[in-house]
Amino acid sequence: MTDDLNAPLGVDSQQEKKRRLPALPLLPTAAGVVGALVLGIAGAIAFIHNPLGGEPRVVTAIAMPPPRTAEPVTQAPAPTAPAATPGEGEGGNTINIIDGMSGAARAVRVAPATPEASAGLDPRLGERTPLGVLPRVAPDGSKPRDVYARTFRLPAGADAAAPRIAVLIGGLGISQQSTMEAMAKLPGAVSFAFAPYASDLERIVARARAEGHEAFLQIPMEPMDYPENDPGPKTLLTTLSAERNTERLHWSMARFQGYAGLVNYMGAKFTASESAVAPILREANRRGLMMVDDGTSARSLIPQIATTLQQPVVRGDVHLDRVPTPTEVDAQLARLEARARERGFALGVGSALPVTIDRVARWARALEGRGFVLVPVSNGVARRQPSG
Repeated sequence: MTDDLNAPLGVDSQQEKKRRLPALPLLPTAAGVVGALVLGIAGAIAFIHNPLGGEPRVVTAIAMPPPRTAEPVTQAPAPTAPAATPGEGEGGNTINIIDGMSGAARAVRVAPATPEASAGLDPRLGERTPLGVLPRVAPDGSKPRDVYARTFRLPAGADAAAPRIAVLIGGLGISQQSTMEAMAKLPGAVSFAFAPYASDLERIVARARAEGHEAFLQIPMEPMDYPENDPGPKTLLTTLSAERNTERLHWSMARFQGYAGLVNYMGAKFTASESAVAPILREANRRGLMMVDDGTSARSLIPQIATTLQQPVVRGDVHLDRVPTPTEVDAQLARLEARARERGFALGVGSALPVTIDRVARWARALEGRGFVLVPVSNGVARRQPSG
């Protein structure tokens, strides 16, 4: 028997070693258990898709509501005006015309209005492309320059032989305030040219045409000091091929519809290059558009090339606001009158500046009393030879 007294000092017996269990360190064990739990939770978050993060949720079905039906009319309209209520007939859309006196109803079939019709546009004159709707000659030969030209009639009592003056105001559409001011102040015989960069051009041009203004599209063209003086994106450049410039022309053409022709915006360098400007005029003529040269460059070849193409064209005689002050604008308007007396017709070109709009509006009110007739630009195109 080995006891504590007989056992060697510091040496355990073999039997004691067998009975004693190994001691586990408590702190490392607890840390391992906690770590395993953390890893388990992280794995569950990573591999289990739960976008709501455990938030309470309810799944329910959403049923589509039944279609609404029109409520019957329970009150007759006032006798002073007939009423119209929409309905559906076997032949298409109908409106019910109700007699305010007798109460009798009469169904009248109407065709649905298209955006073109509501804006006074002829759908035959539009070609749909990836860029938008481009002008074109209709299958029956109708051209935008004829259909969208403003119908002009001499005022009652006006002398048919009186000298005629046309005014074209450009740069419209960019400033909403200036555009609205021009529509409010200027008579319908004043023609408008719209830049291709404004937003909501379709609506703006439709309103201008409804007010009686003839519409033109301004095409940005390369000036002499380009790019220091940059007309804007998609400018036609002498350094580009005819195909690239035509693509840019189509981009501008597709901004809105209802214009009778094109007007150069800047372009002293571009219009002086026959190889650059001739393809543009051919494309405009092919699509039934007239051309207006704003007259700011003496080197422009637009009138000569258009004459060769037998394309209607007119060139501006007086730049109204080269110096945009009331005194200078009034002086240029006086020059415009003198030119009209001399030749029978003159075209003045200005910008949509507040001073220009104000002075032209004042001038136009007294023009007829001085023996002149204010006409749209297209009337001057018809009267003047391209070389004039």
